[in-house]
Amino acid sequence: MTAPVAARSNAVHAGAWWLWALGLATAASRTTNPLLLGLVVGTAGYVVAARKTDAPWSRSYATFLKFGLVVIAIRLVFSVVLGSPIPGTHTLLTLPELPLPDWAQGIRIGGRVTAEQLVFAFYDGAKLAALLICVGAANALANPARLLKSLPAALYEAGVAVVVAMTFAPNLVADVARLRHARRLRGRPTGGVKAVLQIGMPVLEGALERSVATAAAMDARGYGRTARVPAAVRRLTAVLTLGGLLGVCAGTYGLLAAEGASYGLPVLLAGLVLALAGLRLGGRRSLRTSYRPDRWGARSWLIAGSGAAVAALMILAGSWDPEALRPGVVPLAAPALPLWPAAAVLIGLLPAFVAPVPPPAPEESR
Repeated sequence: MTAPVAARSNAVHAGAWWLWALGLATAASRTTNPLLLGLVVGTAGYVVAARKTDAPWSRSYATFLKFGLVVIAIRLVFSVVLGSPIPGTHTLLTLPELPLPDWAQGIRIGGRVTAEQLVFAFYDGAKLAALLICVGAANALANPARLLKSLPAALYEAGVAVVVAMTFAPNLVADVARLRHARRLRGRPTGGVKAVLQIGMPVLEGALERSVATAAAMDARGYGRTARVPAAVRRLTAVLTLGGLLGVCAGTYGLLAAEGASYGLPVLLAGLVLALAGLRLGGRRSLRTSYRPDRWGARSWLIAGSGAAVAALMILAGSWDPEALRPGVVPLAAPALPLWPAAAVLIGLLPAFVAPVPPPAPEESR
């Protein structure tokens, strides 16, 4: 399947990008192997570089990448200052230890810092950083407005709040980049504490203006108006939705727990059916219509399926060879790259070849 130039008719569904990214995040959550985590981050970065557009939200991936590095640094600092239960023989330095009362046993501040505890902290921080970067990839590739249009009518109000929260970081990144570019054109410095303080006020002012404009647009379009639904239907909707969610929780616990393997799948399926029925009935309260709804085509199925395949194969690898996915640090040794889990992660590169190619920027086209 040759990837065409992106257009309105062949656009990838926003939900497919999120399912792909959540699949990579699930794979990252199953391992602390830094080689596999680096492969997950590289896969997400390659797809973003190949298929991102010039939209404001597409610039958020680099910011999430920086957040990931900050998370790793914070995890290392906490390990140095607060210590670690990981035993080690390779002492790097010894900090002055602060004596604590008897009720704080098990906690120490300062003391011996070993290479084993730093490597363990790095592995732990790298896993959390990879999760953040996968979320950043979804923010960079999926149009939040299109994702909101695809939500069920019963979840429209909650979806608006979630989409506004998801678009805050990309818009903030776009505002900071715009203001830094304007300062460079004026010959003013863009680094340092003084520059950050001078940029912060216009960024907050822009966020407030967007909030007021969004509220006015929602009010003008009749947001919040609902249809009259009989009381019996409302009660039935609440019972179905709540019962379905409880069934999903109980079924998921059954699948994860060894003693609930017999009833987990039937309860999960029954909960999904009840929840979908409740959402279907709850959608009667919404009076909105969807103009030119996004279609879930073959490319969307391939993109979402590649993320699901990565997650499923990584979960399977964790049950077959857990030591390869979670390398030990005592004794201290270099981690090895397991071949077939690495090949499973590379399935996540499929969107870079099947998703439509973004059109060239105006400057490039000229």
